[in-house]
Amino acid sequence: MLAYTYIRQGKFELLDKPKPVLLDDRDAIVKVTLASICTSDLHIKHGSVPRAVPGITVGHEMVGVVEQVGSAVTTVKPGDRVTVNVETFCGDCFFCQHGWVNNCTDPNGGWALGCRIDGGQAEYVRVPYADQGLNQIPDTVTDLQALLVGDVLATGYWAAQISEIQEEDTVLILGAGPTGLCTLQCVTLYHPKRIIVCDLDESRLAFVRQHHPGVLTTTPNGLNDFVVAHSDHGGADVVLEVAGSAETFRMAWECARPNAMVTVVALYDGPQTLPLPDMYGKNLTFKTGGVNGCNCPETLQLIARGKLDTTPLITHTYPLSQIEEAYQLFENRQDGVIKVAIEMA
Repeated sequence: MLAYTYIRQGKFELLDKPKPVLLDDRDAIVKVTLASICTSDLHIKHGSVPRAVPGITVGHEMVGVVEQVGSAVTTVKPGDRVTVNVETFCGDCFFCQHGWVNNCTDPNGGWALGCRIDGGQAEYVRVPYADQGLNQIPDTVTDLQALLVGDVLATGYWAAQISEIQEEDTVLILGAGPTGLCTLQCVTLYHPKRIIVCDLDESRLAFVRQHHPGVLTTTPNGLNDFVVAHSDHGGADVVLEVAGSAETFRMAWECARPNAMVTVVALYDGPQTLPLPDMYGKNLTFKTGGVNGCNCPETLQLIARGKLDTTPLITHTYPLSQIEEAYQLFENRQDGVIKVAIEMA
């Protein structure tokens, strides 16, 4: 089968690899129908994910059809259309039992697919702990509608969920990339008083205005003044940092009002400085870390009910044979790209 593979830092390559097989009775083999490219894949390519293993098939955002299941799998069967969770989790350990599935104690717990074990930018993928890692797609939901459920939509849903958003809040979202746009959709489920989206890219801000006309948009230039002018208490009540740069990390705490919530969703290329003397007295609460992607059934139902729709984010589609071209487009942000779908057939 064809599989896009991490060769070494700076190099991925489309290779012919053996089709995966069941290694455990809780595994499933999924025939991938659609996959997507994520910024985290680029982090692997550029060496920002030290735990990534050269030789693995990349990709952790995909949907497909179950082809084979292990003897202990009970929630899916061959023929089921499924979305694949970005995270591998056993469901039994202390952290899984508390919903902190990103910290599963299994040796391959957390982000494994496309990082430490073979992922899904390929014709087939083996999914460990299939009862947790696969969710059936409702009949009324297309593969394209479900494509982002297992990763960027899961991240946006988790980020909004942990941010304790109230209806009188002003919420600032830093970053209007794919994860930021998914976060925006999930924040709207909580009906805050105001939402502000900040990004450098005017085309992405135009996308926000087109699809979310009630949302305020701004560039980083003069951001703090803009937020103060459009909030009730001298800053945002909740800030979600989804962009992932030193500048946006600083903006997050600077634009927050005293006693605000700052949720850091971004994956950074390097350490960030927390200037505690400068923020002394603001009494901020920070929440950080990787997504706990255990709400995929809920997001699939929200899609089925028309409450979430990520299909406008998928701006380009390529066959697997042209995935290198797709990566070039995505990495260089060409042609207004937001997300790219990779077709396997």
